[in-house]
Amino acid sequence: MMEVYKDSQDEVKDADEKHQCAQTLQKGSLEEAGKTFTQTGNLETHMRIHTGEKPHACLQCGKSFTNMSHLKRHMIIHSGEKPHACLQCGKTFTDTSSLKRHMRIHTGEKPHVCLQCGKTFTQTGSLKTHMRIHTGEKPHACLQCGKTFTQTGNLEKHMRIHTGEKPHACLQCGKSFTNMSHLKRHMIIHTGEKPHACLHCGKTFTQTGNLEKHMRIHTGEKPHACLQCGKSFTNMSHLKTHMRIHTGEKPHACLQCGKSFTNMSHLKTHMRIHTGEKPHACLQCGKSFTNMSHLKTHMRIHTGEKPHACLQCGKSFTNMSHLKTHMRIHTGEKPHACLQCGKSFTATSSRKRHMRIHTGEKPHTCLQCGKSFTQTGNLEKHMRIHTGEKPHVCLQCGKTFTQTGNLEKHMRIHTGEKPHACLQCGKTFTQTGNLEKHMRIHTGEKPHACLQCGKSFTDTSHLKTHMRIHTGEKPHVCLQCGKSFTDTSYLKTHMRIHTGEKPHVCLQCGKTFTYTSSLKTHMRIHTGEKPHACLQCGKTFTYTSSLKSHMRIHTGEKPHACLQCGKSFTDTSYLKTHMRIHTGEKPHACLQCGKTFTYTSSLKTHMRIHTGEKPHACLQCGKTFTQTGNLERHMRIHTGEKPHACLQCGKTFTYTSSLKRHMRIHTGEKPHACLQCGKTFTATSNLKTHMRIHWKETFRWSSVFCVTSVWKDL
Repeated sequence: MMEVYKDSQDEVKDADEKHQCAQTLQKGSLEEAGKTFTQTGNLETHMRIHTGEKPHACLQCGKSFTNMSHLKRHMIIHSGEKPHACLQCGKTFTDTSSLKRHMRIHTGEKPHVCLQCGKTFTQTGSLKTHMRIHTGEKPHACLQCGKTFTQTGNLEKHMRIHTGEKPHACLQCGKSFTNMSHLKRHMIIHTGEKPHACLHCGKTFTQTGNLEKHMRIHTGEKPHACLQCGKSFTNMSHLKTHMRIHTGEKPHACLQCGKSFTNMSHLKTHMRIHTGEKPHACLQCGKSFTNMSHLKTHMRIHTGEKPHACLQCGKSFTNMSHLKTHMRIHTGEKPHACLQCGKSFTATSSRKRHMRIHTGEKPHTCLQCGKSFTQTGNLEKHMRIHTGEKPHVCLQCGKTFTQTGNLEKHMRIHTGEKPHACLQCGKTFTQTGNLEKHMRIHTGEKPHACLQCGKSFTDTSHLKTHMRIHTGEKPHVCLQCGKSFTDTSYLKTHMRIHTGEKPHVCLQCGKTFTYTSSLKTHMRIHTGEKPHACLQCGKTFTYTSSLKSHMRIHTGEKPHACLQCGKSFTDTSYLKTHMRIHTGEKPHACLQCGKTFTYTSSLKTHMRIHTGEKPHACLQCGKTFTQTGNLERHMRIHTGEKPHACLQCGKTFTYTSSLKRHMRIHTGEKPHACLQCGKTFTATSNLKTHMRIHWKETFRWSSVFCVTSVWKDL
């Protein structure tokens, strides 16, 4: 019995020793000691590398594994289970390694670097394939024609040329393709999808080739050049049509009159002369045209579009012919001369009107009042006095005008055009009248005087607003709350309280404000400006309210008192935070673990547990801490400072916790009790050391019991 007990004691001692691999001992001097393990189970698993034993077999496919964990990971293939989920996009994976690789999509990490060109990749497989660009290696060869490829996928696609296989079939029309990309391009015919968009104008195309051709409109590229005259074109078809000018070829002939054309589209347009067809109708006024170009020109009347701009003055026109006529103003060309006085004109219509001066002719008469005019335009304008007609409509707001000149002035409100500039400060205006008023700022002229107080103003509108001070009139009333104002600008600002509109935007951070004054104050955060200074200590502040709160430090004033305990504070925010002690409110919650805190600063400190952030670093040894208090306590190791002194014996300590433990020597307090024997200790470390006595006894007797039961069985 004693021998068995001794054997069991030896086994207990061996439990603390490491288990060595007998095979690695035989590998030579590099591994003479043999690979060691803390547990026999790990040694047994390791031994399977040498023996080739794979005891864990998959019941579904029969594949075997050395380790149970490897079998479990394999079983996920059959169960379809994907327990490892991406926290960002929700995609799931069977293996943690697959998840790690996937995470590089979100993090942008590309740890595998090409040593030759520096290009990085997320996976080693991609790097290996890339390296073949540098080495020129093409290991995948076609057995029929000998052509080689860098990837197996490219070889598989190539083999379909020889086999005639077209595995990718269109589900709608049945047409099949050798390549998936060709099928996708074909599917656009059925879906109407145009995935290739022009970044300049937004026009979309079904194929990249069509987009490339279109892009030449923006880039001005014309790769197809005529060998005879050097003219270049964006498209090959346009070059072919152009070549007929040199060859004289006109293959498209009219069957009715025999006239021939270089292009089919020109023949189609010509045929409408014979048929009288006018297929292009204006959707707004119903007028129809034989040619699309004529309709486009006509539509500019409705849209107000003027695409032909003068390069010298910027004036624009609906038609190229009008631009040519206008250009004579700049060139001085006047080809149309009056035969009587020799005066010349840029346009024939202008010469016709001029001739009426010599003849005295006024052919356009008003039927209502008998007044006559030299031009129809002047008569038409005159007639509007009688009819009240206002034919010139603003397309943006619908307002109407009798003359185009008035409409042009009005349009400047929408376009923002301000052609009248101040010569002194450069400020621009939409109308000359506004410029005249502005000039009074520079001249100091104030022609509009108040008859009651004598104050003068540059503008009559300002005088009217001023007069309300004397009369007490407040004509601008808020429809929601009834409050009235002297000026519309004050009412507009007030209305933002009800609408919640905040039109003043900070250009740096995007924050919006109701008033410009609030925006100005906010901008000091970005500029660092602190215009409000304390007269006693010189400290500066961004806001006047912050200065007022600061002044209470000097005056000792604490106007905000707690109704429950009477404690007072300098600021209401401090009182609100203090009230949470009484209410128990902890409004700041951790989004990760749900723990709540009274203060935001406490939450920030807590969050470092999750993030692992330790922003407070020791300058001497580099150790980092989550809180400044912990750093301060750590610094005492370097400085040797021991600020906590024992009042009885004078011994000093670095930490308060150390002082508390020391005080138990004087008080005799032993708060840490052993749950098995009841013995008490001053420190937890002493209790832990003591507990080992019980653990050894428990282990020894459990071993004896196990050996005794085995002996009885024998």
